[in-house]
Amino acid sequence: MQVILRTDFESLGKVGDLVQVKPGYARNFLIPRGIAFAATKSNLARLDQERKILQMRDLKERRKAGDVYAQINGLRLLKGVQVGEEDRMFGAVTTADIAELIKERGIEIDRRKIQLEDPIKHLGEFNIPVKLHREVIATITVDVVPNT
Repeated sequence: MQVILRTDFESLGKVGDLVQVKPGYARNFLIPRGIAFAATKSNLARLDQERKILQMRDLKERRKAGDVYAQINGLRLLKGVQVGEEDRMFGAVTTADIAELIKERGIEIDRRKIQLEDPIKHLGEFNIPVKLHREVIATITVDVVPNT
């Protein structure tokens, strides 16, 4: 079954792409969640009109991401954590903690854009990518140190 993507979907493609998927996947997952719609003749005609609007929206989002990129790329953050014997951390540093550190600098970032594979569970310096847009990825450095 062919569907037209309404939003970017990591494993399938980006907005406006015409993709081939299994019918059950389209009927039960993509279409009900608003991720895609069926590729009928009327929807294909509508796609041509919406493609221009989507390109303008994408350009605007990319510019906005570029502005945020200029503010946070290379940003160095310091996170103090509680440690026990042999400098073992209590808990972990998560994407929510990193988003809060960035927010303290006056920049609002959604925690889901922070590409942290696993929570940080030991002291050290970590380079963490922040995916602001599919084409714009900033890198921040988080120093995890013991509280004094």
